[in-house]
Amino acid sequence: MEVEEETGELQPRPPVVTIMGHVDHGKTSLLDYIRKTNVIAGEAGGITQHIGAYEVELPKGQKITFLDTPGHEAFTAMRARGAQATDIVVIVVAADDRVMPQTIEAIDHARAADVPIIVAINKIDLPSANVDMVRQELSKQNVLTEDWGGKTIAVPISAKLGTGVDKLLEMILLQAELLELKADPSKHARGVVIETRVEQGRGIVATVLVQKGTLRVGDAFVAGSQSGKVRAMNNERGGRVISAGPSTPVEILGWSGAPQAGDTFAAMVDEREARELAQKRGQVQREQEFRLHKHVTLTDLYSQIKAGSVGELLVVLKADVDGSVEALEDSLTKLTTEEVKLRVIHRGVGQISESDVLLAAASNAVIIGFHVKPDPKAAELGAKEKVDVRLYEIIYEAVADVKDAMSGLLKPEIRETVIGSAEVRQVFVTTKAGTIAGCKVVSGTIQRSARARLMRDGSAAWDGKIDSLRRFKDDVREVASPLECGIGLEGRDDVKVNDVIEAYVLEEFARRLS
Repeated sequence: MEVEEETGELQPRPPVVTIMGHVDHGKTSLLDYIRKTNVIAGEAGGITQHIGAYEVELPKGQKITFLDTPGHEAFTAMRARGAQATDIVVIVVAADDRVMPQTIEAIDHARAADVPIIVAINKIDLPSANVDMVRQELSKQNVLTEDWGGKTIAVPISAKLGTGVDKLLEMILLQAELLELKADPSKHARGVVIETRVEQGRGIVATVLVQKGTLRVGDAFVAGSQSGKVRAMNNERGGRVISAGPSTPVEILGWSGAPQAGDTFAAMVDEREARELAQKRGQVQREQEFRLHKHVTLTDLYSQIKAGSVGELLVVLKADVDGSVEALEDSLTKLTTEEVKLRVIHRGVGQISESDVLLAAASNAVIIGFHVKPDPKAAELGAKEKVDVRLYEIIYEAVADVKDAMSGLLKPEIRETVIGSAEVRQVFVTTKAGTIAGCKVVSGTIQRSARARLMRDGSAAWDGKIDSLRRFKDDVREVASPLECGIGLEGRDDVKVNDVIEAYVLEEFARRLS
């Protein structure tokens, strides 16, 4: 989140909390219990709709805002768009299960966002619950709970029965006090778009979390490349509200178009000014689509270090087995130098997922895969987000590449692409041009500027440049299949009928998946 301005009347604001964790560990049950039992007096059970964020008021009058995102991917996707809406992350771990890969991912995503973590150890009502085992497994992920001498708050709870939930809410408020969360409610509202949908009869409806200032009905606003005027505002229970202060989530009607989740929202003095700003942003956005944000890549790492734009190389590590991940992490972290520190922000076992790419995009990290490949969706997303994904089969090659990149020595990969082949049908010997192979192009195109390889009995007999390329008596730049041509090979006179001449080009690629 942006640093609060130190001006105006700063007042305490409620904390904004995101709940994350593994599937089936009780995130939804916890959210449902808090919603049903801690809603403002007289409205228990009166929740008519779900808006992706909601505010609860505790008996003593304190408030907490919960973001109900679909998980750490959405949390990180918003952060990748520059919107850090969360103050505290609550990670739910089931006491009858182990710390699962999704839990580890959630911890890494919260750490990368530099947000305080509170662990809710759920399902303590089950006979198979083992709270100490969960604490022990968390310690392996460098999450040391307070009763184990660490700094992370852990609260045993039962979301089903409600046991310990009040204690969890108390701990959230205590952590919020330490963070000293403040905002000036007298200013024009600023915030972030949480989610957007189109409803029949209501048009575009967007949930906005107000982070600073106060939003009122009738205010002009801009969010991303969209603008509008607040026609109506609803809270999470469907009730109409006329104003919303800091840390308050509201549904807004009155949009010119659908904003994107993560767009920064700002109230404006004048509707015309908001519209003009939205149009300018739309124009800039279209231009930026042609010039995507340039992420750190190993290929240009050295120049970025020298330019001072990289002080820390962040790495996401994925491998086929846990032992390889540990060995690779140990080897890579030893490469830290005075100029650049190397830090592994997430490590895991299994193929590279969309979540890994999102984390790398949000954190400006490089992904290193060992004996694993990205799944198709992750590969597509990696290409779109321009994330540097490197795949290796040997540990020392990965370490050597990173070391070379940090010292400016990494060479790009040279790839060969065969563009055409021609079969020798007749051989002509001339006094002026030497040996000329009379050929028929059987596939692709033979280009004068390409390199050539002479294939005889299935193996390469010669490799070099094309000296001349002719159609009848004319010099030409290229000849396509199925035409005939005369080919002269530089420095090669030994050409026989039935030989095959392959034309190919060499291209330089950064050693990455694109």
